[in-house]
Amino acid sequence: MATTTDSPATAAVGTVAAPRPGRWIDDFDPEDSAQWETTGRPAARRNLALSIVAEFLGFSVWQLWTIVTPSLGRAGFDLTANQMFWLIAIPNLVGATLRFPYTFAVPRFGGRNWTIVSALLLLVPCAGLAWVVQNPDTPFWLMCLVAATAGVGGGNFASSMANISFFYPEREKGAALGLNAAGGNLGVAVVQLAVPLVVISGAGIALERAGIVFIPLVVLSAVLAWKHMDNLSSARADLAGYAAAVKDRHTWIVSFLYIGTFGSFIGYAGVFPTLIGRQFPEIAFTWSFIGLPGVPLTLAFLGALVGSLARPYGGRVADRLGGARVSIAAYAVMVAGALGVVAALRSHSFALFFGSFMVLFIATGMGNGSVYRMIPAIFRAGVDTSDRLALTMAKREAAACIGIAAGIGGYGGFLIPRGFAMSLTQFGSLAPALLVFIGFYVVCIAVTWSCYLRRTGTRFADAVV
Repeated sequence: MATTTDSPATAAVGTVAAPRPGRWIDDFDPEDSAQWETTGRPAARRNLALSIVAEFLGFSVWQLWTIVTPSLGRAGFDLTANQMFWLIAIPNLVGATLRFPYTFAVPRFGGRNWTIVSALLLLVPCAGLAWVVQNPDTPFWLMCLVAATAGVGGGNFASSMANISFFYPEREKGAALGLNAAGGNLGVAVVQLAVPLVVISGAGIALERAGIVFIPLVVLSAVLAWKHMDNLSSARADLAGYAAAVKDRHTWIVSFLYIGTFGSFIGYAGVFPTLIGRQFPEIAFTWSFIGLPGVPLTLAFLGALVGSLARPYGGRVADRLGGARVSIAAYAVMVAGALGVVAALRSHSFALFFGSFMVLFIATGMGNGSVYRMIPAIFRAGVDTSDRLALTMAKREAAACIGIAAGIGGYGGFLIPRGFAMSLTQFGSLAPALLVFIGFYVVCIAVTWSCYLRRTGTRFADAVV
């Protein structure tokens, strides 16, 4: 590998300093220490920063309907609880499904190119939302169709994570991917904080602003990606690693567990504003600041915020204590949090309701980090460390498992809103759905212990890696 430190005027075409037309870099190897310390690290950091921006906007657009839906009644729409939960759930269903093809988009089209395309695709749900929410007579099927287009923002996670993984060496990949993921997750909190301020500023309520406000930001993100991001010729789809991961049952076990953590996080984040509005309509917070007097703003955004911030800590604690142990603890705390919500519904205590949900969000965030931390250990378990070929294949399978789990885990964002909708329709209460979720978390505890903590389990993998 030739290391290039020349100025752009003298550098060879296809290097970091002088990429080919289309900003293609042919000579890039993050494992080459000399290149990494000179041109590699700055290029990786530049692409990571812009990737975080694009993914942040993707998550924000993905979750737009979670904060718009509770306000549709005030804008003249007459929707049932079941219809409202459909509008929240559909973007998550589409987003989780798109994560699978998006994983292969970067090797096929280039990281820079796909970031531009995936960013511009966000214009469709933004413009569509701005259009349909202005007319209370909009057919419900059309609203569902427009809400479905918001799923493209959820797909961005897979392509963004795949792209950044090609830029960083193994020793720094975890931290880079953690930052990238956290940037996206924070988009959920920000959209739930900012959109109410935007749509209610001034006289009346203008829900179309929720879509319009993101249009210039999306265009700016695409322009920045076009001007400053790079495509790597070395980015290749690892079909062999993906096929091996698909055949390994532990890929599906981990994906099941990830539904319990990330699926719960994105599902609860989506329904939290609506649940507060329906269960505690008398609760309203009026904050006067930044020149917007009397802006009613619930505290729903705090759930997604604390869950996002807890994610990296879950990984760090798992580094010290082991991924399986921390995951079991996270599921146990989720059980406690859900029981607290059930008690709050019975006593109609908003303080207990809100506090219990905060516990749930923190636990899901910690669990997101710990389950992801388990994956490398699971695929390295039982591998002869002196067999470099076997270790390499274990890494490839682990990388593929991360992508698969990310997609399947996202389906929790569909299942939780639909579970609440069915619970309200059949029983008139949220409690039955929460009891089902509690049962699921108990199963996750049993599976994690049996497979990854019990030394006689199928693949003990709780050693620190």
